[in-house]
Amino acid sequence: QVQLQESGPGLVKPSQTLSLTCTVSGGSITTSYYAWSWIRQPPGKGLEWMGVIAYDGTTYYNPSLKSRTSISRDTSKNQFSLQLSSVTPEDTAVYYCVQGLGRDPGGMDYWGKGTQVTVSS
Repeated sequence: QVQLQESGPGLVKPSQTLSLTCTVSGGSITTSYYAWSWIRQPPGKGLEWMGVIAYDGTTYYNPSLKSRTSISRDTSKNQFSLQLSSVTPEDTAVYYCVQGLGRDPGGMDYWGKGTQVTVSS
């Protein structure tokens, strides 16, 4: 069974870059047709799909976040990462790394436990 674990700072200052890493076990991020996404949930709001990196390294982003978002991977460590630049307090959320196809959070197969990130000075 695939397991995902998010890691990274819990507090980021406004205008800085938020960086999170997801470590995957029980499966390889290069397995054909698997896709690995970042999803977030701001307080009191719904889940928002941010972007995905596919098994072959191809990336796709939510158009509303595309200019600030970058997803990369380290296949030697079986990890993929999120960078969100120029953060504001509106980026405060629980951030999840997930495995599954598509962009619908309801269609994802495996979820990390999530990590709280607060943007504040």
